[in-house]
Amino acid sequence: MKKYGAGTTAVQGGYRPSNGEPRQVPIVQSTTFKFDTGEAMGRLFDLEDSGYFYSRLQNPTCDTVAAKICELEGGSAAMLTSSGQAANLLAIFNIANAGDHIVSSSSIYGGTFNLFAVTMKKMGIDFTFVDPDASAEEIKAAFKENTKALFGETIANPALTVLDFEKFASVAHDMGVPLIIDNTFATPINCRPIEWGADIVVHSTTKYMDGHGAALGGAIVDAGKFDWMAHKDKFPGLTTPDESYHGITYAEKFGKEGAFITKATAQLMRDFGCVQSPMNAYYLNLGLESLHVRMPRHCENGQRVAEYLSRHPKIRSVTYCGLPEDKYHKLAMKYLPNGSCGVVSFRINGGKKAAEEFMSHLKLAAIETHVADARTCVLHPASTTHRQLSDAELEAAGIYPDLIRFSCGIEDSEDLIADIAQALEAVEIESI
Repeated sequence: MKKYGAGTTAVQGGYRPSNGEPRQVPIVQSTTFKFDTGEAMGRLFDLEDSGYFYSRLQNPTCDTVAAKICELEGGSAAMLTSSGQAANLLAIFNIANAGDHIVSSSSIYGGTFNLFAVTMKKMGIDFTFVDPDASAEEIKAAFKENTKALFGETIANPALTVLDFEKFASVAHDMGVPLIIDNTFATPINCRPIEWGADIVVHSTTKYMDGHGAALGGAIVDAGKFDWMAHKDKFPGLTTPDESYHGITYAEKFGKEGAFITKATAQLMRDFGCVQSPMNAYYLNLGLESLHVRMPRHCENGQRVAEYLSRHPKIRSVTYCGLPEDKYHKLAMKYLPNGSCGVVSFRINGGKKAAEEFMSHLKLAAIETHVADARTCVLHPASTTHRQLSDAELEAAGIYPDLIRFSCGIEDSEDLIADIAQALEAVEIESI
């Protein structure tokens, strides 16, 4: 297959209709599929044939859209999930069992932190969180004999840390484990982590990929490069027979390119059932078709808002890697030369009270849990998405009581800046 540019792939990837077939991706709104013989269906249950028998495992609409995301990321196989959290859960649980251990960047989305530190810990999987700016030696020191993966976010939500892929990939591979990257904020339009050494890429497709706040969803993409059999003892779920599928060994039967996604689909999706609906996949595909057009506008607005805020006397600090003075600007120029995202984090003078007052005066930007939408939205993470974290955990994640996450949509930047200006004017705090 010819390799097309990101824009062409976003519009036409994954689905190439033949003569007389629907031009738009069909919505296969069916839970089940008919067979002429039980033997034919049985071969699907045995993973001897490819096809569909029950939409809890696979559905043609979902697979078509997953194929587009796979092409965009440059992977070998992909699957959709019901949400980004489900994608993180399955990506980790596919290779880690009770008694195993994962090393993760501490600068990650609060919901993901809670999933790892609380919920998955109850499932018997332990996590150690490391500073993403730590040296390779310091990150390696967090590894244990039972460590199964290294996890990070391309651009952390909402701290906006830019991950040093080459450092993290080098550590992961030196330690014989895959690097799992959440690429939600950058999207494959602005960064393709696989090209920098990532082995598994996850997304909350609810964000920029959908782009319109219409449909929850997640995705997992396998690079198809990690050699599971070379680390056979470390990943028995992939390298030893699965008795629930008549003794199939995924890494042997499906190779590096297909083992991870096949196991996640046939085993975990079968048992957890966190499948994306065909209708949501259809909405997601509509969003993907304009992703390459929207992302530059998000980045343009983010840059202009960040520049404005950086000059305002009521703003304590601004975090946006597009600013030359930003801590992660150099890494951004390396990994995100075409732009990062539309999310700007900033701290306002006057603390938590001033932050909440500022948000109450905004007229265009809506206070929402959502982020990375066509419409501008704003959030106070310390009292919402990250409120379950302790003060120490908040600080480790780069979340402060006065921190505001401002997600620039695709409106006119002049209007967004005017909205911010009038809201700041209404907040009575002393400038410094």
